[in-house]
Amino acid sequence: MASVRDRLSSARVQAFIGRDEELGRFAQALAGDPQAPFAFYLSGPGGIGKSTLLRRLADRARTAGRPLLELDGRFVSRDPADFERAAAPFLDAPGTVLFIDSFEHCQWLESWLWQRFLPRAADDTLVVLAGRLAPRPQWTADPAWAGLLYVRELEPFTEEQARSLLTTARVVPQLRERVLRFAGGNPLALSLAAAARASDWNREEVWAPSADVLRTLLSGLIGEVPTAAHRRALEVAAQAYSTSEELLASVLPDEDAHPLFAWLRDLPFMESTHRGLHPHDAARETLAADLRWRAPNAFVAMRQRLAEEYLRLLREAPEERVWTVTDELFYLFREGEIVARLRTWSREDEVHDRPLHPDDLDVVLRMAAETEGRASAELVRYWARRQPQAFSVYRLVSTGRIVAFTARLALPAPADPEDLATDPVVAAAWAYTDATAPVRPGEHIGVSRFTVYPERYQVPSRVIDLSSSRAQAESARARGRAYGFAVWRDAEAWAARVKGSLTDTGARPRVGAHTYGVFGVDWRRVPVETWLRHFISATAVPAQAGPAGVSRTAFDQAVREALAHWRDPAAFAACALVRTRLAADLDDPVEELRDLLRRAVDDLGRDPRGVRAREALTAGYLSGAPTQEAAARRLGLPYGTYRRHLRQGLDLLCAALWQQELHGPH
Repeated sequence: MASVRDRLSSARVQAFIGRDEELGRFAQALAGDPQAPFAFYLSGPGGIGKSTLLRRLADRARTAGRPLLELDGRFVSRDPADFERAAAPFLDAPGTVLFIDSFEHCQWLESWLWQRFLPRAADDTLVVLAGRLAPRPQWTADPAWAGLLYVRELEPFTEEQARSLLTTARVVPQLRERVLRFAGGNPLALSLAAAARASDWNREEVWAPSADVLRTLLSGLIGEVPTAAHRRALEVAAQAYSTSEELLASVLPDEDAHPLFAWLRDLPFMESTHRGLHPHDAARETLAADLRWRAPNAFVAMRQRLAEEYLRLLREAPEERVWTVTDELFYLFREGEIVARLRTWSREDEVHDRPLHPDDLDVVLRMAAETEGRASAELVRYWARRQPQAFSVYRLVSTGRIVAFTARLALPAPADPEDLATDPVVAAAWAYTDATAPVRPGEHIGVSRFTVYPERYQVPSRVIDLSSSRAQAESARARGRAYGFAVWRDAEAWAARVKGSLTDTGARPRVGAHTYGVFGVDWRRVPVETWLRHFISATAVPAQAGPAGVSRTAFDQAVREALAHWRDPAAFAACALVRTRLAADLDDPVEELRDLLRRAVDDLGRDPRGVRAREALTAGYLSGAPTQEAAARRLGLPYGTYRRHLRQGLDLLCAALWQQELHGPH
């Protein structure tokens, strides 16, 4: 009996249409023809059939006995060293064929590939790249590459090819003309149309595959969504960059994620990747637009739930996953007004960051002196000696050249007198904390002290994008962080950019010939989660309210933070709940607050409806279970059921404690 792989390959062969020239040239290369290309570069718009052609070429290479190496550009690291490790067989194993799909998502690798990676290929290897963007002209015009590089922009199907596809897909004859008028020669539109039911075509004839029509077609493909749970699963997939079964289970804790994930995976516009399901770009945009129009409140609510799940992962995920989570978190906010002012989303100057190495220090000091002056360079030297781990250097992916550096300092209370005497900017940050809400022992402040990119000095850039993501991830994971500060020389311009996200402290410290603006946020009053939620709605961070200057949202987050730090005495002592009215009159705020919380959890069990909630809170936070999954096992509950009880418990506990915050314990 044929293997599943063989059966899939056979089905692809039978369904494949056209692309004869591309297949022919690739066959010559597989056969070792000395006149055949070494590198194939396929480009074209979304839905034109690049991925389908890549899979067909991969089948042919596999049939020819070639070792295959398949990479997806959407999940390629910014660091060329990571790419080289992933693609190592291409350099070591003769005959390997390297496929890179969605190359537009890692286009910054292009110069490095041509100049430094591909020339080191092992014997008899081939490489196939597919993306939306054509290669840069210097490579197609380079005589050295002329005989080695085959560039092809894929075109829509001819009418004959389109008819052949519809015949293979068994579209009934009476519908073929209507489908052809709808889809033209676009392979994606043809395939989606072929998958639609006959009843979906009993409407007015459509002559072009516009976005509105594609949205209608997607709706027809999905048909009647089986349940409300399936509708919510679609809302997840439309917004999350990639959707795993684990993500579905976390965001939809009341549902059985396994059948929902299987249903999503079977939709014709879903692609499976190593990180989960990824809708085709055109399908995602139309699906998201339809959901936003049809159910705007549900759309926003799902975005908030995804953000909260990513924030949980930021706090709890292993270190190596943090930056992936950060990228997916900010993907949710890409259209927000505040984020648009602060981030470029450009790939033109793609860089990757590494920790400061001693050999980098001379370059960093020279950059600082040339950009900010000698006095600033001496401060860079001072902090590189005091906190070398705070520094990151940024290299161009294409050449490896160092182009920028940043430093994100973590400064514990009380302030070090030497720091205050040495760095006027750090002294200004500490002075602001003393004048507003002093930082207590056990807490610390974070200062993004240096952001030096001489070629794009302190204007939105990829360096600032990455540094900001790092800073926000560190703030989410840090325990006892009181304030976060950012420092910019063009204070007026940055005051406008960060309006609604950071507060202008008014401080303008001077270093050498330049003055700097200091902008900050008190993470004790505005938890990171609350701060990031406002990126979604693109509104300013609200003023505080309530007896101790704490809003209900901030108070609820403070309760959750206290529970999360229950087993870490130092972190619990520094948590925001200690500074609420709830603890204001306690003789021993830390221990008595712990007792108050424990009693409040126990009190939930007095109402039969709260028994399960009390058990979930006790198992998840107070009993020592290492993870929420372990707490669910301890209670003998499915994880989704446990999460439902835990969420109910948190809601009930926060409501009860809020009443005490407002009115006192009696």
